[in-house]
Amino acid sequence: MVCAAGSLPGDLHKLWRTRNPKQYHLEYGYSCMGYEIAGGLGIKMADPSRDVYVMVGDGSYLMLAQEIITSIQEGYKLIIVLVNNEGHSSIGGLSRATGAQGFATRFRYRDEESGELSGDFLPVDLAANAASLGAKVIEATTLQSLKAALHEAREAAHTTVVKIDVDYYEKVPGYESWWDVPIAEVSEVDTAQEAYKAYESDKQKERYFL
Repeated sequence: MVCAAGSLPGDLHKLWRTRNPKQYHLEYGYSCMGYEIAGGLGIKMADPSRDVYVMVGDGSYLMLAQEIITSIQEGYKLIIVLVNNEGHSSIGGLSRATGAQGFATRFRYRDEESGELSGDFLPVDLAANAASLGAKVIEATTLQSLKAALHEAREAAHTTVVKIDVDYYEKVPGYESWWDVPIAEVSEVDTAQEAYKAYESDKQKERYFL
């Protein structure tokens, strides 16, 4: 299992059960968007005997999808689970929590009247993109079809992308802890002002144990 950025590393940390250390490879350090497919390729090269599953969100996929071509060219099969929510869900959640209202975290057109990025969704088709790079693509729409897709992907001859659409706002429950993310002290946005007040209040409860 390979993963790197967004909410997925935290979700896997809570939900994934691995049987040995070499089954779980996550780039926790810098949450490096785009690492997933290239990292998975490196892992497959290091041990071709293993099935390598890459979990990647659509935002991170767009950062570095082209190594799909390399995996096919060199014969290193990957199974890529592409979780699509039409935007940067993790960044959007943090943005809303800090009063920035999820600015520019959905793949939408700019509204001509308001100037905001609140128009219709962009016609992005990542399944077609992956297919154009040479990957076998399976689109799953239900839990049962996802299970079947993963089985089919495992039996496939070369790199396969399993794409599944998910809700932008639904998340795995958090750790019930507080993350010290500084808020802009000066802003004309009401939500940012409220977020700063809450931040200052919560910061008083912070404790240092090092």
